Amino acid sequence: MTVERIGPPVFGTERETLRAFLEFHRATLAMKCEGLTEEQLKTRSSPPSTLSLLALVRHLAEVERAWFRRVFDDNSAPMLWSEKEFDFQAAYDTAGASAEEAFAVWEAEVEHSRRIEREAESLDLAGHQPRWGEDVSLRMVMLHMILEYGRHNGHADFLREGVDGTVGA
Repeated sequence: MTVERIGPPVFGTERETLRAFLEFHRATLAMKCEGLTEEQLKTRSSPPSTLSLLALVRHLAEVERAWFRRVFDDNSAPMLWSEKEFDFQAAYDTAGASAEEAFAVWEAEVEHSRRIEREAESLDLAGHQPRWGEDVSLRMVMLHMILEYGRHNGHADFLREGVDGTVGA
């Protein structure tokens, strides 16, 4: 599989620009993982840290769920990798995880998030963030997700370089 990463437009509406930046970051994560074995995807950054590329995929699947599905569709949707309500750290434990499952779950959550965004009449759509106990707009969620992916794609850069020396885009 070859990941196609399209840069955001230099002109566009607010929504087109937010959507494009989020898609760019999603594709960046996939690109950083492309062509690696399961063992390489599980290579930890600096033990005892459990940070790995596979851990990031699992974590970002959880984050997609927490910020789209749980906010706009189902506040009580369970966490993906933990039975505790807001345990985002469980995703980083890849000991018994498979890359195939992690990517399938991440892709499903991304598609669910895309559907929510596509069907929303505007970025002013309000949803309830159960972790914070308050309402948030789709605009805020999209910006938060861009920041989340941006931070973790920085981690992915270092992780990929450590695995096989690949740097840059």
